[in-house]
Amino acid sequence: MPAALPRPHHHDVAIAAGGLLGGLFLISVGLHSRTGDDPMSVLDQDWVVLIPLVVTAGCELLRRTHPRAGLFIGTAAVTADLFTRGNLATVVMFTDLVYAAVLYGSAASARRVPWITGVLTVAGSVVPLMVWRVPQALLIGVAVGAVTLLPASTGWVVRNHRDTAVAARLRAEQTALLAEMDRTQAVTAERARMARELHDMVANHLSAIAIHSTAALSIDDPKTSQEALAVIRENSVEGLAEMRRLIGILRNGTAEGEPAATPTLDGLGALVDNARANGLDATLDTKYEKVPVPVELAAYRIVQESLTNALKHADTGRVTVRLVQRDEALEVRVTSPYGDRGTPRAPGSGAGLVGMRERTALLGGDFEAGPDGALWAVRAVLPVTDVRQGETT
Repeated sequence: MPAALPRPHHHDVAIAAGGLLGGLFLISVGLHSRTGDDPMSVLDQDWVVLIPLVVTAGCELLRRTHPRAGLFIGTAAVTADLFTRGNLATVVMFTDLVYAAVLYGSAASARRVPWITGVLTVAGSVVPLMVWRVPQALLIGVAVGAVTLLPASTGWVVRNHRDTAVAARLRAEQTALLAEMDRTQAVTAERARMARELHDMVANHLSAIAIHSTAALSIDDPKTSQEALAVIRENSVEGLAEMRRLIGILRNGTAEGEPAATPTLDGLGALVDNARANGLDATLDTKYEKVPVPVELAAYRIVQESLTNALKHADTGRVTVRLVQRDEALEVRVTSPYGDRGTPRAPGSGAGLVGMRERTALLGGDFEAGPDGALWAVRAVLPVTDVRQGETT
């Protein structure tokens, strides 16, 4: 079945009805655009005026749904009206059809109709002047321009304003969408950052507590239990302090009113000493110059997490921490004995490796972790140059 024609807009129905009733009123009172002796009025019967009037009123029903077809039919109707005694309502409705063709028609129609009406206006001014050679002939061009060019120009201006408003609204919606996306990404990134910080700060202490509490429970030796309890207490106090500090930062941006202290590479010695106190045979070898704060924090956390993993999973033996700066990058390498380790001394979730990989990726570096012969090696290469440039810009 052929598709049904769209129903006319209720405003268009009102315009068509108003124009038709207005034209019928003018006919009923005998008001016409031209007198009966006008040479153009070859059809001077009153009923003939009704035909262009009714056709033009019908075209008004198409002004939104089929504006170009309405303009074509309306042009034929207003042309036919020239050969009758004329009706002002027909002409007025035709001007609205021109306006609607520009406003509601396609982009091509919106460009062409003003040009065509402009040409008709110029021709309506020049041709009669050349034929009759009297100034009054210019009034024909004025009339043509008032009926065609003026409504077409008005439609063009209104359409431009409408398109500008639509474009502005779309830009506003797009800006709001991008802002919401940025906000969501910022929240996600902040949650990931806090998860890394929480894991790196607390996991080391909790792992030490779990390992030494297991030792205290499994070995029936008062001295060993006393030493284990001392380590447990020390890690509990330090872990609690780290948690309080983190909670203070989350609440107020600082910890107990003091500036948040970002871990630096100067604290690696204390970190390794704490690992030794927890039972690791750890050594530290560093050779680097001053590096940016983001690189310091990432390197510190990578070493911290690597020592925590070694405490939970490594075999008995030497754990080596080595930092070397070369080729505008800081290389962090932590190795620990790797072999038949059996059951881990403390449970792990794998979040530590994920966090180290994320920290390295955020700085544009390279990260590797896995077996290297008899060792488990963690290696991170953290660029220094790009970070320094990013801080100064």
